[in-house]
Amino acid sequence: MNEGINEGIIDQNLSNNQLTITPEIKGFIRETAKWGKFLAIAGFVMMAFLVIIGIGMSVFMGDLMNDIYAEEGLGGAMGGAIGFMYIIIALVYLFPLLYLYKFATKAKVALAQDDQQYLYESFQNLKSLFKFMGLFTAVVVGFYALIFVFAIFGGLASLAF
Repeated sequence: MNEGINEGIIDQNLSNNQLTITPEIKGFIRETAKWGKFLAIAGFVMMAFLVIIGIGMSVFMGDLMNDIYAEEGLGGAMGGAIGFMYIIIALVYLFPLLYLYKFATKAKVALAQDDQQYLYESFQNLKSLFKFMGLFTAVVVGFYALIFVFAIFGGLASLAF
């Protein structure tokens, strides 16, 4: 049933060479914006927990590690490093959350006011979100590949000795 409606829309768009946002497409964007805003807000809450955990790890893990590694004197530094990593992860997580939140809020405004500029800006933020996630994924995969290569060479070197 929807195929006939979509084919009519596609035929109409081919004749006048313009993009049409149908009520169905508006509904998809509206629902995507709702879920995007929910995920962004939940992500901000999780990010706040990561920062709190990072601060707690710096303080409490430092004390715990001082008890365990009292002779070496590395306890406080190890606890601080673990806490610092949590805070860095939270900061990296901030950028995609901001892009997602901006997409969702601007898309809602664009649909409510039929504002082309807000729709443009919302999809610009969605593009930035996907670009960030793509680059971040490439960096992480490259990092894992580097670890894998070092692990292989380390294993081979251990066999040689």
